[in-house]
Amino acid sequence: VFFIYLISSSGSYSIERPNISNLIIHEKRKTIEKVEFFNSKKNIESLENYKQNLIIINFWATWCAPCKEEMPHLDKLISKNRFKDIKVIPINIADEKLEKSKKFFDELNIKKLEIFYGSSIDLAKQFKLRGIPTTIFIDKDGYEFARVIGFIDFENKSLLDWLYYQL
Repeated sequence: VFFIYLISSSGSYSIERPNISNLIIHEKRKTIEKVEFFNSKKNIESLENYKQNLIIINFWATWCAPCKEEMPHLDKLISKNRFKDIKVIPINIADEKLEKSKKFFDELNIKKLEIFYGSSIDLAKQFKLRGIPTTIFIDKDGYEFARVIGFIDFENKSLLDWLYYQL
């Protein structure tokens, strides 16, 4: 019996890095300078407003096929109680009219996410974007600690476990 106890208690539980090829976890967190964008009421928003939360910024556009596949997964993510402390900020950076974003959300039956938009040039420079979709993970201290370039399945169990561990 003692031997079984040693075996079962000797392993420690840790969350491994998800096996997702396009997930980049930074060895050193990156400073995020003042970031501003607009909400659907055309008011200026700032990341500073959400600093108490883990933040997921998703840069997207209505014409982006992977964005169409990814957005419903993001909408479901914030419906899960274990992720209630995450702020998801999907920012349309295609310099499109707000109505086009609303239509996109309606067509995909997006109910929980808010619509945000911003300058494609300014945000692309600030975040060194190489394409869309790009998802940026920002910790509660306001530092970027990871990013995904391209599509990611926000229903992937290893990603969800890793994300929960970040809270």
